[in-house]
Amino acid sequence: MKTKQLFLLPIVILLFGNLVCHSQAKDIDDQYLWLEEIESKKSLDWVKTKNELSEKVIASHPLYDPLRQKYLKAANNKDKIAYPDMVGDYVYNLWKDEANQRGLWRRMTKTDFIQKKTNWETVLDIDKLSKKENKKWVFDGATWLEPNNIVCFVALSDGGTDKNEIREFNTETKQFVKGGLFFPESKGGVAWIDKNNVLVARNFGEGTMTNSGYPRQVKLLKRGESIDKAKLIFETDKKSVGAFPFSFYTDKKQYPFIYNSKAFYNAEIHYLNNDNLTILKQPKDAETVGFHKGHVILSLQSDWKVNNTSYKKGTLVSYDFNKNVEGKLDIKTIYQPNKKSSFVTMNESKDFIVVNSMENVKNKLIKYSFLNNKWISEPIKAPEFGSIHLISSNNESNDYFYQYSNFISPRTLYHANEQTVEITRKLEDAFNAKDLVVNQYMATSKDKTLIPYFIVHKKDLKLDGKNPTLIYAYGGFNSSQQPNYSYTTGLGWLEQGGVYVLANIRGGGEFGPSWHHGGMKEKKQNCYDDFYAVSEDVINKKITSPKHLGAFGWSNGGLLAGVLFTQRPDLFNAVVIGAPLLDMKRYTKLLAGASWIGEYGNPDIPKEWEYIKKYSPYHNVFKEKKYPEVFFVTSTKDDRVHPGHARKMAAKMDDMKHPFLYYETIEGGHGAASTNAQQAKVSASIYTYLNMKLNK
Repeated sequence: MKTKQLFLLPIVILLFGNLVCHSQAKDIDDQYLWLEEIESKKSLDWVKTKNELSEKVIASHPLYDPLRQKYLKAANNKDKIAYPDMVGDYVYNLWKDEANQRGLWRRMTKTDFIQKKTNWETVLDIDKLSKKENKKWVFDGATWLEPNNIVCFVALSDGGTDKNEIREFNTETKQFVKGGLFFPESKGGVAWIDKNNVLVARNFGEGTMTNSGYPRQVKLLKRGESIDKAKLIFETDKKSVGAFPFSFYTDKKQYPFIYNSKAFYNAEIHYLNNDNLTILKQPKDAETVGFHKGHVILSLQSDWKVNNTSYKKGTLVSYDFNKNVEGKLDIKTIYQPNKKSSFVTMNESKDFIVVNSMENVKNKLIKYSFLNNKWISEPIKAPEFGSIHLISSNNESNDYFYQYSNFISPRTLYHANEQTVEITRKLEDAFNAKDLVVNQYMATSKDKTLIPYFIVHKKDLKLDGKNPTLIYAYGGFNSSQQPNYSYTTGLGWLEQGGVYVLANIRGGGEFGPSWHHGGMKEKKQNCYDDFYAVSEDVINKKITSPKHLGAFGWSNGGLLAGVLFTQRPDLFNAVVIGAPLLDMKRYTKLLAGASWIGEYGNPDIPKEWEYIKKYSPYHNVFKEKKYPEVFFVTSTKDDRVHPGHARKMAAKMDDMKHPFLYYETIEGGHGAASTNAQQAKVSASIYTYLNMKLNK
């Protein structure tokens, strides 16, 4: 991937964690702390026992194995879309199938790809490398030395953890550079300054990581120099989230930066110019999303007043980079959303940028060109009433790729430039969607806020309250949930006669920063109330009833799922709790948890613990209550959200004699799977469980 992705660090930090030590001394009242010891024999013996009990129940169900085989076939489909990553004149792609479980990193020319040719050239075989080095390598991306785009840093993760090993790689020789730059397993990153100088943020030894488990130091390393001799360029406070180097190449110059994340929504960007660091003048909570023709592009998360002009939160703006370095601000408005719209993402091309916006949770594309010192907009004709994801572009051409899909329309890859738009790849139907319909409704939350949700079901749906219904939501970190095509949901749920609901609850970014802020910290309960409102709305419509209603959430959504069944056990008969946060008293002490204080609050501050403890699932499960038989899914190798959350919650419920199922994968990291076969097993387990509980 091109290094421009690092502009999204305020969001990306959520996707990267690190293993940090945790103290048990202050939590002597927690009898399940031993389960936080990730790979102790006692903990793994407990995991093995619970896995065997759950697998015996799920794998013996007649739906399980046929469903697993269908998932595996879909994942290994030779005709699936090969997503392009544009690098110079090439597109790169990581391809996984039955013969290449860990992946082939391959390429072809951009021209050949656009012309729908299949002459892929293998650059690195991850399966062969794994076998040779006796590692379970997962390809973690590439950081390119521009403009030649021949040498890059390749990141490799063992078993899918968020830590990675970084090696210098030559794409002409298709070999790791002998005697080249190498960085052992750690969190953090590297950024090119030029071929002989790089910025490095890694675990340099004792005291060099933050409480969140990210690097707090950035060094300037010269080729041939040992890391302990490298010059310390920047150091952040141990209480900060971390310091992250990144760079981009434009106008024949490399621009190196350090992103100093003091808190999840509080950061400074330092520009490195001839060993001098200059802090860019911009709001600390703004998301820096791109750079085009000398302008840094920001997505504002709060109002910003500059020279007597106020720029509203949610607005996409730019400023002149060189003037900013000189201490001056020259602000231009690019995209101004309304109450029903929001900025999603953007890509840069040579002569314009493409903005992906959303109106009432449906995407629209807009092209902006910087002409005569202002941004000129032009709508892009793209499919409507679905989700659009910008896939790839670069600042060397005007070609770009985007994908369109909705719940029942397979993913379609489009190639576009300043003149044309054309379909270049289309996924075949993975499940039968001919009899399905999609609607969007509004539910009224506890505080009278209207909450949109999508619902997918068969045309001949009977309103008798007996339809198995699954509701999915996320509700956090400004992450929007959109109507995407999913073969896992299609095969495992919709084809089985289930009703699927996607709830756009607060905490996400569907309607801009205000929607996100409405589900943060002391307002987190709004997310859960929104979910209950959607649940009760589908019940009131006679679509389903609590006996046939299930909920599904992952990561922050796993916390959501944990809250749902502890607060409203009467409302659900099945709940999938994936990679969850559950012990909200100790979440800041486990792995990357301290970096999320900006979203949830700090449980060590009494005032903030007062509102956190009201929903913390681990502290709100009681022996005398009756709960549905929930399903915990996590991974031993998840070094982002600690598996101890799920383990301790399950153990506590076990001692209280509450029913549950538990499945912990040994490999896979936060996604609980590294290969197609592993993912097929996890997905089959989840949807078999849901059908067992709800489809009867």
